[in-house]
Amino acid sequence: MRIPRSITLILGVIVILVLMLWLTSSLLGLAQNLQGVSPILVNIVVALIIALLLLLLGAFVYYFVILPANAKKRQARRERPPVIPAEKTAAATENLKALRGQLDQIQDEVTRQALLNRSREIEQNLQLGGLTIAVFGTGSAGKSSLINALVGRMVGEVGATMGTTTVGATHKMQLEGVKRDILIADTPGILEAGDAGTEREKEARRLAAEADLLLFAIDGDLRQSEFKPLTDLIGIGKRSIIVLNKIDLLTEDDLNIILNSLRQKLQGYVNPQQDIIAVCANPQVVTLETGETVKPDPDIMPLIKHIAAVVRSEGDDLLADNILLQSQRLGDETRQLIDNQRRREAEKIVDRYQWIGAGVIAVTPLPIVDMLATAAVNAQMIVELGKVYGEEIDLSRGRELAMSLGKTLVSLGIVKGVLTLVTAFLEVSVVGLVLGRAIQGVSAAYLTRIAGKSFIEYFRQDQSWGDGGIAEVVQRQFELERKDEFMKAFIKDAIANVVKPLQMQAELVEPAETGIVPAEEPLPTPPEWAGQEIVRQPVDEIDEWQQ
Repeated sequence: MRIPRSITLILGVIVILVLMLWLTSSLLGLAQNLQGVSPILVNIVVALIIALLLLLLGAFVYYFVILPANAKKRQARRERPPVIPAEKTAAATENLKALRGQLDQIQDEVTRQALLNRSREIEQNLQLGGLTIAVFGTGSAGKSSLINALVGRMVGEVGATMGTTTVGATHKMQLEGVKRDILIADTPGILEAGDAGTEREKEARRLAAEADLLLFAIDGDLRQSEFKPLTDLIGIGKRSIIVLNKIDLLTEDDLNIILNSLRQKLQGYVNPQQDIIAVCANPQVVTLETGETVKPDPDIMPLIKHIAAVVRSEGDDLLADNILLQSQRLGDETRQLIDNQRRREAEKIVDRYQWIGAGVIAVTPLPIVDMLATAAVNAQMIVELGKVYGEEIDLSRGRELAMSLGKTLVSLGIVKGVLTLVTAFLEVSVVGLVLGRAIQGVSAAYLTRIAGKSFIEYFRQDQSWGDGGIAEVVQRQFELERKDEFMKAFIKDAIANVVKPLQMQAELVEPAETGIVPAEEPLPTPPEWAGQEIVRQPVDEIDEWQQ
């Protein structure tokens, strides 16, 4: 029967007090006997009595007060949950909060729900404090064998052909002295051929990017095709350990050569002395002299010890950094989806207004009116584009921006360039009285399109033209829109939206040959000079163009 601790404490106190009284009484008796002999000896005995009393008192306090308290603290430290750095936790929480506010802007319900679920998973990982280790590499590097050896039991198909692991299977792993949950995630192999291999590699990279710690498995010297995905993951902040597997197939000299090569190649990416580990996860069967075959045990203890050391010393930071990274990546993905959604809406507005502008110009083909009418159409287009990007632009501000961009188009020589380019295409497609009006209308549509695409960039950058200013944005959009594949499609739409209506209007006045190239004939190829760079013209040329 075990004696209660309180009774033990009381008995201990009684014994100590009895011993103290006996020792004190004995020493006092000795002091009285020595009083008549030597006063110095009496003082020494008294000092000894005091020292012994203090020593006994100190021993009592240490063993019955300090020692139990320290034991409780050590136990509390061992049992405490993982503590994630507060500043990173707060940053991740703010990112997720901002993300929730952006999700309402996503129109696709499936996409919105998927992002919401992923944000909840990040929050759950933040609360649970588990740590995920992803095993990443080619299908031939022995990833499944490595996981089997780490976990200590069969969790995958060892020796399977490339392409067996299709999704990231996750398995638990126990590390001595580590209280947090450790999960080992297998990933599909990388560098596999075909479309299926490409999709598997995308999934592997995603799983690796979401892990807290990365084990990059190789079975020889690091190839360039392996170096790129590894450094990409390290570049986004993935803590990585390089695992050289299958060393039982190498001679000692070859192993040293490969290790030295890896340390040189990965200098600056990982710690070359600590983070490159040689293992043998699935040793080959050995035939003894007697003819008996023996399967050696996996040689992975150096890797396990290093993983344990990393988890103990860096576990909280690894988890915090990864959660912060995942929240940032999810936020960036959400913003990209919203930006793509806005761009699609904005491009629909530009497509609509380019033909509105063409119709206005075709009806009123006077140069001075053309300029004013184009500015008016562009101003209304700018107002609608602003609404798509959440910016309130009134019509007055829209006119101001439209006129500013119109002057830039002239000053860069783009107006003349567009007129020449459109004329080159239409002269071989359209003949008759409507040619001049068609050229002006289609040119106006083209210029409206360049203006609209430029203002999309302006609103995407929070109403800023960027470091290069308006001229650089407009010039870049013109270069993109003058390519052959765009021009042929644009002219085909222009014939349907501008030329045919003009022809129908002309036929009501006087029947005539339309002069339109039949649909089955190919569109003309622009002349050689159409692809040349437009020479910038003085700003004053806008007056000359209007006259």
